[in-house]
Amino acid sequence: MHPTGSPADRLAAVGNQMIEIHLWLSAELARLRAGLDTPGLDTTGDARPSRELRAHCLTFCAALGRHHTGEDEGAFRLLAEEVPELRPVIANLVADHQVVAGILERVETLLTGEPAMPRTRLRAELDGLAALLESHFRYEEKRLVTALNALTGRAGTTAELLGLTAPV
Repeated sequence: MHPTGSPADRLAAVGNQMIEIHLWLSAELARLRAGLDTPGLDTTGDARPSRELRAHCLTFCAALGRHHTGEDEGAFRLLAEEVPELRPVIANLVADHQVVAGILERVETLLTGEPAMPRTRLRAELDGLAALLESHFRYEEKRLVTALNALTGRAGTTAELLGLTAPV
């Protein structure tokens, strides 16, 4: 769990906060994927997702994009300066972020484009995103949590460094 109390206390464990954000994003993605199986929709997978599911998906895409942008422009930049030996790891993670951004763009197009796209195409994109994020999150956590936790007291808030704060 993340520390409670002052903003400085919360910043004391940026890496742990990142893990919480990853857990939340993974849970939201799982909910989205489960929502594609809503009873009452046709079994061919050709029905367009409900307005509520589309809104949830677009909100998720925006949150994930903010998180990755925050990492790229905040925590990763600071880590690259403070721990130069992590630069190759950071470069790999930034490359993953670009792949994820491409998937998010395709998901948004499927959700907002006309004509309505089949749920099967949306499911394929979300399934691919889930597989990529699972690997990406574990690699990032394994390689960066200790270094991120060492940022205690440095400039910036968790939201600035990671793009989001984990929901309570």
